[in-house]
Amino acid sequence: MNRMRKWLGNLGVVLALVLGLAAWIALPWIGVLAIAALFALWLALTRSGRLALAAARIGIAGLPQRWGASSVIVIGIAGVVGVLVAMLAMGEGFKATLDRTGSDRTAIILRGGSQAETNSVITRDQVPLISALPGIARGKDGRPLVSPELSQVVNLPSKADGTDANVQFRGVGPAAWALRPDLKLLEGRRFNPGLRELVVGKGAQAQFAGLEVGRKLELANQDWTVVGVFASGDAHESELWADADVLGPAYQRSAFQSVTVKLDGKGGFKRLKAALAGDPRLKLDVLTTHDYYAKQSEGLSKLIRILGVVIGTIMAIGAVFGALNTMYAAVAGRAREIATMRALGFRGLPVVVSVMLETMLLALAGGLLGAAVAWLVFNGYTVSTLGSNFSQVVFQFKVGPDLLWTGLKWALGIGLVGGLFPALRAARLPVTVALRAA
Repeated sequence: MNRMRKWLGNLGVVLALVLGLAAWIALPWIGVLAIAALFALWLALTRSGRLALAAARIGIAGLPQRWGASSVIVIGIAGVVGVLVAMLAMGEGFKATLDRTGSDRTAIILRGGSQAETNSVITRDQVPLISALPGIARGKDGRPLVSPELSQVVNLPSKADGTDANVQFRGVGPAAWALRPDLKLLEGRRFNPGLRELVVGKGAQAQFAGLEVGRKLELANQDWTVVGVFASGDAHESELWADADVLGPAYQRSAFQSVTVKLDGKGGFKRLKAALAGDPRLKLDVLTTHDYYAKQSEGLSKLIRILGVVIGTIMAIGAVFGALNTMYAAVAGRAREIATMRALGFRGLPVVVSVMLETMLLALAGGLLGAAVAWLVFNGYTVSTLGSNFSQVVFQFKVGPDLLWTGLKWALGIGLVGGLFPALRAARLPVTVALRAA
């Protein structure tokens, strides 16, 4: 019966720790600041707090003599924080790149029920019908700003290792440049309609070989000339652009996959959506380009976040055991010191808090080290990954204050768990037994 009660008691402690850690990780910075302020007031204004602070000073003063063992905690937690922040920064960077793509001033039209361009088909005879719909802005020449587009995935050699990787080769209409005013030519010129010429995004040029201005590429058994390099600050920088009326026949594509349009004012999207719904000839869906590309990032960003948390949790468990071993050894080595403090009037709570403060200090050092390494190494680091159209999207890791804060909270959570049980053991150790053992 006693064993069962003890087992249930330990299980209750573990469940309470898990719930407490989950709440701690989800706590906003203002909540953490409030807890820290209350704890600081307790240390300064209560007798138990002052005793805990005095005991903690003694333990912290001895850290240089135990630096080898203490470094296990610091390095282990730094590794957890570094890996966790790096993984989350990859997801944030990918999401930020696609969130910057498109705007609320333009819309993309796809076949009804299509989730992406890859499974959408828009026939050529539907394009004039779309162009005549209300809600679409017109250019200075009076023509609707409409760009029928198609996407072809091609293979190009990577600069990193020479292996082939997927690149999105986008065919666009003449209005594509007006629809994307943020797109700027960095080098060369635009492609000429009707010719096998292409312009490349600077992200694609940085990742793949043979995309310098003036170079020729063999695609679809035809020679294409690179005539320009553009920057857009979004996912389009990972693409190659050419005339849709040239790209389609080259790959035996008789239809388009999407139509991008400029919206006519704030109410343009509603008018266009209503017109599409009311025309039985057009079984098409429409989204703003901002919403479309934001939706494309959801799945992969969520997967990366889950992987980051899972990997971080596995590493955190290892770091907790490292902290437990280190702090148990530290408590055992300081048995006489702790027993002497207990004999001088230090009760259980000050002893527990002093050991916890020591562990949390080491955890904070590890968290700061891991966060600094993650920021210095990964912030702005450029990589590419498969997007929703099975082509490479070039993006940069984004290590922001929110991710660094998350990493520090994980570090302190590991320190809390790693120091709690050794602290409780120190407080429960009978004074006579400790002095005799020492």
